[in-house]
Amino acid sequence: MITYLQLETLHILFLIISWMFGAVVGSFCNVCIYRFPRGESIVKPSSHCPKCQNPIAWYDNIPIISWVSLLGKCRYCKESISIQYPLIELLTAVLFVIVYLKFRISIATIVYCLLSAGLVIVVMQDLQTWTIPDEVTLTGILAGVGVSLIGMFFPEQGLRIQNPIDALDGIALGALLICLMDLIVILLMKKPGMGFGDVKLLSMLGAFLGWRGVIGSLMIGSMIGSLVGFFIILYYRYIKKIEEDSEESKKGNEDNFYPVDLVASIFLGISSIYLMVRVFIFIQQNVSSILPGEIVRGFSYLVIAFLLFSLFISVVSIFIWKKQIPMQSKQTEENEEELEITLQAHYIPFGPYLSLGGFIFLLFGPELISKYLQILNIL
Repeated sequence: MITYLQLETLHILFLIISWMFGAVVGSFCNVCIYRFPRGESIVKPSSHCPKCQNPIAWYDNIPIISWVSLLGKCRYCKESISIQYPLIELLTAVLFVIVYLKFRISIATIVYCLLSAGLVIVVMQDLQTWTIPDEVTLTGILAGVGVSLIGMFFPEQGLRIQNPIDALDGIALGALLICLMDLIVILLMKKPGMGFGDVKLLSMLGAFLGWRGVIGSLMIGSMIGSLVGFFIILYYRYIKKIEEDSEESKKGNEDNFYPVDLVASIFLGISSIYLMVRVFIFIQQNVSSILPGEIVRGFSYLVIAFLLFSLFISVVSIFIWKKQIPMQSKQTEENEEELEITLQAHYIPFGPYLSLGGFIFLLFGPELISKYLQILNIL
């Protein structure tokens, strides 16, 4: 029989293992962050100094420790090594420990540690290059569906999703919400939307956390983004004192051409149709034991109305895209460069906030939902 002291010793041992494994994975995350945007292989060549190209020996590649021992400089060319490297290793190690403390010894710990590492890569690449790597999101979507199958056969392992249908619902809802917001911004405000990378990111979170996780991640991410964005606006307006756009530049911005994304339009339509079918099936089953059937059906009809509106936006977007084809062919590289400058000046990437919202929901999702229902006096 295992004593309490043995359990505590085992617990501390796994904490140390989680930390060490997290630091090692964090070192691999640094490789991905550097090579993904450049289109380089993450396997070959082996780790090397990006400045002098000398291979890094194993004793100079120990997470955190090597950077400290080398005083943040390359052994060969003595050029500075970015502090990002030990910070990413430290951050990943901390996230792995947090995940272990939440899920303990289970399949969920392994799965969500790897998901956390993927989110670290997403956050750093989005902050540096304003892009979200398909290597993480598309692979993560497939992995999330596979994890839901594991959850179906091993429900005691603490996985948030235990049904592949829930994963598919999350993928569809994640694609629908971001595509819808993106197309509405383009159609009505004539400004660039959030981008298709955020679509794939939220769909990946939906694959791991289901449709509830999509809504929760989006709400939490939006609240954090709004708070941070508020202080960023204050900083640029009152500390750096950047002048507002002149009337001429505002007029020029109104004339900018932002083409409708055909892929986003198609995904919006497919997601809308799929979710409408799911809602109709839910109405027929009426499995809710919390609320009366009339309330459930009434709410379901509101959801269907929203999905019909999304489908309408999809159809309109495809129609406008067809009319924009001649205009798209006239765009020049100069216009694309101006658009990039405008984005850098007036927008901030949403991927980091969405990732943080997803991680928070991963840890506290059921508790947050339960608390919310208690506030509404449903339970």
